[in-house]
This record gives sequence, C-alpha cells and structure tokens, in this order.
Amino acid sequence: MADQSYAGDLNPQEAWDLLEQEPNACLIDVRTTPEWQYVGLPMLDDLQKQTLCVSWLDYLANDVNPGFVEQVKQGGVRPDQTVLLICRSGARSRSAAIALTEAGFGRCINVAEGFEGDKDAAGHRGTVGGWKQAGLPWKQG
Repeated sequence: MADQSYAGDLNPQEAWDLLEQEPNACLIDVRTTPEWQYVGLPMLDDLQKQTLCVSWLDYLANDVNPGFVEQVKQGGVRPDQTVLLICRSGARSRSAAIALTEAGFGRCINVAEGFEGDKDAAGHRGTVGGWKQAGLPWKQG
C-alpha cells in the first residue's frame, strides 16, 4: 500500500517540470541558512517564481522548527497550492511534506534526491543525483 502521509516524491527534473506546468505550484527549501548561503539555492527566475526558504530543523539545536508551518503560511503559501519541498538529499523535505500535509496542506511533494543528491563512492555530494547534478538553475551565496 502506498504511503498516504504526503503526495509522494518527484526527482528534481520532474519537480522543475511541475513547477513550470502549474502556475500556483511553489518550492520550499527546508535546509538551513548555512546551506542556502554556502552550498547554493534553487533558482526559479526562469519560471517567474522564487524559492521560499524555511528551515525544517533549527540549525543550532538540530530540533524540528516548532514554527515551521506558521512560517510557511507567513511566506504566502496556501493549503490549496501544490507545494514541493527540497533539502540536501530528500530526508528532511519528506518529513516537512508529511508535517504540512498533517497541517491541512493538500498536495505536498518531496523532491527526492534533494539539492545535492546522494554521496558518491568518495563520500562527496553533488555528483550523484540532486538538483545541481541535474543541471537545473541554482546560485551560490
């Protein structure tokens, strides 16, 4: 039986295509401020959209951000929108998709592979899967 706790997973290219096809679809990056600043951020300028940045975890305490759902709402996201969520590898964004679904958001989709993808044989990210490796628009810093 399929997991009904959120709407499912898409790879980065499928996520981009959905963002392009659905005018009201949005992307929330749930990583932390250091990741946004130093690793990079998905860019949606070509789609006339912006990535909303709301951390799922508190960076210093490494605890779930208790204000996550409220911060998403304050960012202008409505429960009737298609919401795509991305993190480094797809784990935090899956948890965030479940939390938003439980909070009444109707269609929350995890971007599997995340921004950086899985680790390669040398233990590095950014070469196996992920938004960056797929060649999708992003910026650093």
